[in-house]
Amino acid sequence: MTGPEVIALGEVMLRFDPGEGRIRTARTFQVWEGGGEYNVVRGLRRCFGRRTAVVTALADNAVGRLVEDLILQGGVDTSLIRWVPDDGIGRIARNGLNFVERGYGIRGALGVSDRAHTAVSQLRKGDVDWDAVFSAGVRWFHTGGIFAGLSDTTVDVADEAMAAARRHGITVSYDPNHRPSLWAGRGGAEAAREVDLRLARHADVVVGALGLAGTYPGQTRIGDDEVADALAEVAGLLPEAKVLATTLRDVPSAGVNDWSSAAWSTDTGFVAGPRMPGLQVLDRIGSGDGFAAGLIHGLLAGAGLERALAYGTAHGALTMTTPGDVSMASLAEVEALIAGGTAHVRR
Repeated sequence: MTGPEVIALGEVMLRFDPGEGRIRTARTFQVWEGGGEYNVVRGLRRCFGRRTAVVTALADNAVGRLVEDLILQGGVDTSLIRWVPDDGIGRIARNGLNFVERGYGIRGALGVSDRAHTAVSQLRKGDVDWDAVFSAGVRWFHTGGIFAGLSDTTVDVADEAMAAARRHGITVSYDPNHRPSLWAGRGGAEAAREVDLRLARHADVVVGALGLAGTYPGQTRIGDDEVADALAEVAGLLPEAKVLATTLRDVPSAGVNDWSSAAWSTDTGFVAGPRMPGLQVLDRIGSGDGFAAGLIHGLLAGAGLERALAYGTAHGALTMTTPGDVSMASLAEVEALIAGGTAHVRR
């Protein structure tokens, strides 16, 4: 069997979903797998049919094996997972848990993550033989700010991996994807910005590029008419970047989002993506990762930036119509949405 085309580096957590209810009153949870970087390669595999793998680490116990089983169901290659011996109570290494309620109307989505001291947060430079990982047929490598923010050592692992991918002539993408909870007590948004700029300089493609505008993540609300200037500002910080892309979202309520995208490239300059106002949302978690998967697929297919943006925007939109972090969309559904398909019943 041929090896993976796309490899991601990141944490894969077990997500607990109380459905329409709340974490604080739940009696049952559905479980899914999820993680910012992993969701991208899962979408690329299940929707777009590309061979993918994830580099991560899990504690070798029944919970870790459940996460592996979910990854296998998603079709993502598990051969690059590092298994860390289990000490019985998670004192040394454990698996990350993520409790997420979807929100409704005036009540926004809520995430409660339980992810400190996980096996993957303890990865160190030199633990992974990146030259072996990138030796045969890999075309694209993706990682992001969530993995880099897990610990002081994961920043160095991401740096090492991105540099190795570039040595091998592989396209590298990075998503700043800021999580304030990961940086609390560790330098906050300013420290996150420093790490993002250090790593994004290795990237050919930066997804979520507006996260690098301003002096720290989330500093300013960027209006639609300011997006082109903000992307140009980010391009000035990252002279190596060939493509910068971003989703654009307004949130009138948890259940209705105005959804769009934009990008910049050295070849095209600024490009506006499709606009989807008044999009009905069931579960918005993972929609940015769905966008990244569609964008990467389009770029790998040589479809041009405008078409790649359309793939990303449509796939991200469809990801919001189903529960869980991961996409349940098909390529036919993505292409129908790009072509202006509607929600009529298909019989």
